[in-house]
Amino acid sequence: MGINMSKMREKLSSLNSRDGSKNNFWRPQDGDTTIRVVPTSDGDPFKENWFHYNVGNAPGFMCPKKNFGEDCPVCSFVRNLYNDGDEASIKMAKNFNARQRFFAPVLVRDTEPAGVQVWGFGRTVYSDLLNLVLNPDYGDITDVEQGTDLVITYGKAPGQAFPQTNITPRRKSSTLHSDEAVVKELLDNIPDFTELFEKKTTAEVQAILDNYLLDEDSEDTDDTSSETKKFGSSKNPDETNSVDKAFEELLG
Repeated sequence: MGINMSKMREKLSSLNSRDGSKNNFWRPQDGDTTIRVVPTSDGDPFKENWFHYNVGNAPGFMCPKKNFGEDCPVCSFVRNLYNDGDEASIKMAKNFNARQRFFAPVLVRDTEPAGVQVWGFGRTVYSDLLNLVLNPDYGDITDVEQGTDLVITYGKAPGQAFPQTNITPRRKSSTLHSDEAVVKELLDNIPDFTELFEKKTTAEVQAILDNYLLDEDSEDTDDTSSETKKFGSSKNPDETNSVDKAFEELLG
């Protein structure tokens, strides 16, 4: 008797999802992975949030102003930095600006027992997905009966500093799952996007900013400004992608 591949996939899924809430998120690995964007009840599977990164040692956190219309001390700080007008202040402001990230519920093929997960991506991938959705040759790629699987090719090409994500739709449409009961279970258990990230109050964001500024004041002084030390050009290109690193930390 040969190996039961379905059981092996279930074991792998269980192993990969052992970290509690972190198993809500999926990140592409090097190579090709086939996924299916899952339909949501509101007809919009693509959600967006705004995050602040690089504020000291804090991981990325949701911007109170951009997401909820509340006061955001970091946004106010960024505005003051731009008003200062000098090069160092503007450079710091750009690092503190709220950054937009996008999310979609996906089913990863060959790991279906893991259920629907959340894929987080940037503006370029988001644009690619929207263009695909609006392409009449494919129609509704999320349709549970005649939708389209997507091959996500992730990796670093020769000569590139950072990995790239390419999306290729399958030539043939397919069902989300052959078992209607499984389809219902998948749709009923899409992660709640309103609970993916902790909502910080204005006071909590102010405390993060205050701690960062206190740390800045306590740093040893030398010929290099604190702004340059924290935000200056890095000799290691992998260290320059701080936003993506913070995003990965945020997603666990």
